[in-house]
Amino acid sequence: MSKAGNGKIRLAVIVVAVIAVLAGGVFALNIPGFGKHEKVKPQNGAVSIQLSAVADGKAHFYRFADGGKNLDFFIVKGSDGAVRTAFDACDVCFREKKGYEQQGDAMLCKNCGKKFAIDRIGPHAIGGCNPSYLPSSQVGGKVVISVADLKSGARFF
Repeated sequence: MSKAGNGKIRLAVIVVAVIAVLAGGVFALNIPGFGKHEKVKPQNGAVSIQLSAVADGKAHFYRFADGGKNLDFFIVKGSDGAVRTAFDACDVCFREKKGYEQQGDAMLCKNCGKKFAIDRIGPHAIGGCNPSYLPSSQVGGKVVISVADLKSGARFF
């Protein structure tokens, strides 16, 4: 076989390998435990997450399944030390189902590109393209979110 023929074969093998790796990555995101959201299950009417698991200043994303509908939320500790909880959906762009990602000390809406300071996420940051507030409490070293509060955000999903 000529050098040109060998080069075409090598190129074809590389292209197939790249496609396989990309397809594998997309597939892996749909396997439980490999996606953006960690699945949580309620006990006694609430979801509980260890405070130590979310105390690193990074946004941690969770998914609560309710009757075939996935309700996504995140927990992040602000620079002020307070733990914030919000739906992974904004009050305006939720129809696009893109959610948020963390960029430093802000959460970025992946639909419109607006950034929101983590320290301002809460019950008073409503309307506009804010992360939709999700009430929570801290009990016994855990962040506790009631199932009723989770279900109140079903319209976003």
